[in-house]
Amino acid sequence: MACDKSARDLRIATSGRLGEVRANLKLRWSERSGETEFAAALSAVEAACLAAREALDTVSELAPDFVRLAERAARLAALARQFAGPPDDSKIRWIDISAHQARLVESPLDIRQALREQMLAAPKAWIFTSATLGDDDRLSWFTESSGLDDARALRLGSPFDYRRHARIFVPRVFPKPGDAPHPRAVAELAGRCARALGGRTFVLTTTLRSLQSVGAQLRDEFAAEGAGIEVLVQGQGPKRQLMQRFLSSAHAVLVGSQSFWEGVDVPGDALQCVVIDKLPFPPPKDPLVEARVRRLESEGRNPFADYFVAEAAISLKQGAGRLIRSESDRGLLVVCDPRMASMSYGRRLFAALPPMTRIDDESEAIAWLGGLAAAALIA
Repeated sequence: MACDKSARDLRIATSGRLGEVRANLKLRWSERSGETEFAAALSAVEAACLAAREALDTVSELAPDFVRLAERAARLAALARQFAGPPDDSKIRWIDISAHQARLVESPLDIRQALREQMLAAPKAWIFTSATLGDDDRLSWFTESSGLDDARALRLGSPFDYRRHARIFVPRVFPKPGDAPHPRAVAELAGRCARALGGRTFVLTTTLRSLQSVGAQLRDEFAAEGAGIEVLVQGQGPKRQLMQRFLSSAHAVLVGSQSFWEGVDVPGDALQCVVIDKLPFPPPKDPLVEARVRRLESEGRNPFADYFVAEAAISLKQGAGRLIRSESDRGLLVVCDPRMASMSYGRRLFAALPPMTRIDDESEAIAWLGGLAAAALIA
């Protein structure tokens, strides 16, 4: 009971003046670490866990479960003590708050030290392989953050014929991300693409707010038209269940956020259009992002080019990778962000993607999808 009460008190202390929390929030550590109530709540958690450990030690001989509970109580007390002290300079802390819980998080700014220790402990050949380790020949996105400056890098092309089988459309005339009309414009364009295919479309969003807005609008539009296209939105059910429903339906649109940008494999005609709502730059107010920006600035580097654009390039490549999963796949990638076509860093983002054939006119993009739909009917 004492542990439960102290945990609830800590949850209340982390919320502070926020009151009722309905969405997931991320607080800077500095927003709470200097508050007396927060420090007292952490101290109470440590004391309650230590008391629980001592009580469990007296009955540890009765059952193995008591030993494990005592060990867990000791670990929790140690964590509370650790968070009560100042953070290490090489790490960053923040607080994740949701409607039902609070998480105190401490993370290294990169994995250099941890990976170095692992490699020294096992002196052998280490091979790192992935489709998204970087957008340059040195694979700098991965090698720099991992401290692998002397690693031999090999960047191989894809066996897929992207120029023939894939198209990319970035509308030049489109509301800017952050402008009020943008989510509606994304939903409208995604709707036109999905109608051309009769479904078989992913809409990948960068925020949960956009996820809900786009999903609701698509559902309302298709229902009003009687289009017969089912709209599946992340959060309606488990990820696996949503994927099964998408695959079992010949006429479905799936609207997903971060968890659908990677680790999703839909080969064949079941998915032939991926719509991305905007360029996936890291959120600038995220505590971990802020810490990495400060470090780059202290090194005299350009955070926008060396971090924000680099991260966006990798995330964009991951999202685009949902489209072509086999040598016979065909499809259209749509990025609803005019900055990719108009800003100088757009060239780097295009270069990070597979060499898809660019389309500059929406009518041409819709016609391409219409051709794919007709070919699927014949097959």
